[in-house]
Amino acid sequence: MIIKMPEKVNYIIKELQDAGYEAFAVGGCIRDSVLGREPQDWDITTSARPAEIKEVFGYTIDTGIAHGTVTVMLDHQGFEVTTYRIDGEYEDARHPKDVVFTSNLREDLKRRDFTINAMAYNDRAGLVDAFDGLGDLKRGQVRCVGAAKERFTEDALRILRAVRFQAQLGFTIEEQTKQAIMELAPNLKKISAERIRTELVKLLISPHPEAMRDVWSTGIADVILPEFSVMMTTGQNNPHHCGTVGEHTIRSLQEVPPKPVLRLAMLLHDVGKPCCITTDEKGIMHFHGHPQVGEMMANQIMKRLKFDNDTIRRVRALVRFHDDRPWPLTEKTVRRAIVRAGKDQYPDLFVIKRADILAQSSLYRKEKLDYVDRYEELYHQIMQKQQCLSLKDLAVTGSDLIAAGMKPGREIGMVLNQMLQEVIDDPQMNRKELLMEKFVPGCVK
Repeated sequence: MIIKMPEKVNYIIKELQDAGYEAFAVGGCIRDSVLGREPQDWDITTSARPAEIKEVFGYTIDTGIAHGTVTVMLDHQGFEVTTYRIDGEYEDARHPKDVVFTSNLREDLKRRDFTINAMAYNDRAGLVDAFDGLGDLKRGQVRCVGAAKERFTEDALRILRAVRFQAQLGFTIEEQTKQAIMELAPNLKKISAERIRTELVKLLISPHPEAMRDVWSTGIADVILPEFSVMMTTGQNNPHHCGTVGEHTIRSLQEVPPKPVLRLAMLLHDVGKPCCITTDEKGIMHFHGHPQVGEMMANQIMKRLKFDNDTIRRVRALVRFHDDRPWPLTEKTVRRAIVRAGKDQYPDLFVIKRADILAQSSLYRKEKLDYVDRYEELYHQIMQKQQCLSLKDLAVTGSDLIAAGMKPGREIGMVLNQMLQEVIDDPQMNRKELLMEKFVPGCVK
């Protein structure tokens, strides 16, 4: 098998070989190359010690020299070069206490997480595949190198990474590996929220977000997202719905583009439902108020997972307004809806609404989708007309009110908001003289 490597990667490998050392491209770049995918990064492993790597190349950065990693810089581009190593004891279910350098490539590959990530390549030796990673790629499965329990005990994050790779590649998880995941999933409690968040987002924006079903069935969700476990077991006895709240959520995830905010909003759009169940006299379930409750829960979940404030703000708004339905559909009611949700939530909100409908039962599906189409049509008409939808678009400013004799303070904000509501109802009122005459009588000469 021949793998085409970038020129700079070949150069680094050849320079190390010419200096008397072994060197290979290793890990995910080899996996992706075999699969015909474009590798994002090219990692290099070598028998050379860190000090020896630094002697071979002119410009290096000590990225993780204690663990054997040196970044070689070529034309302002960095390549991580790591010495073959054997990991010492893992004390925190994440990082080895120490590492021992080795001259044996196989020993280095043995410490890696999954067989598909434990292959190495250079042009001289070809593909080095000591653990049948190539066979697992052909079988379409994720399998641990060696004993799965050992790999997951060393680094608990690998438990979630296994499902993430399954989602990204469309693979299954090998049975012994899956059994070890189910047994050791509670160890994920030892992993930082930031690392959990990173893996969860990668899974969600993968081609197979339905792998969230496996996150639940293996017990991972009980640890990292217990709210989702509750959703998976909450029924929806309602003609507009089918399956549990969680199954509806999984179907809806498959209906939106792989963008973090959209997939996160879809994951959490019905998180409030289990808290809002009521059952009428006919046994039909209702979930009144679940968008508002869901917004609060989404806020708590995303803060717990250390998301940035802007992502939290956008997801919260989409969760809160995913079920907002202006009626009757007119430019006035749509303008009010845009102001309620925030102009920057559009047109994402239409994507969320359509995904929600497509994941429901087929009852009135055409009518519901027609409604969203008309809603979006009116939205675009409003945007094309550049109608006023916020205080910054208002023809009157706070300075105008002060110049008219008003004292700085809360009253100015109240008057500006009254003017905004007037303009939202009647865009033709967005003229300074008209607004001042109506809301600040006597100031216009």
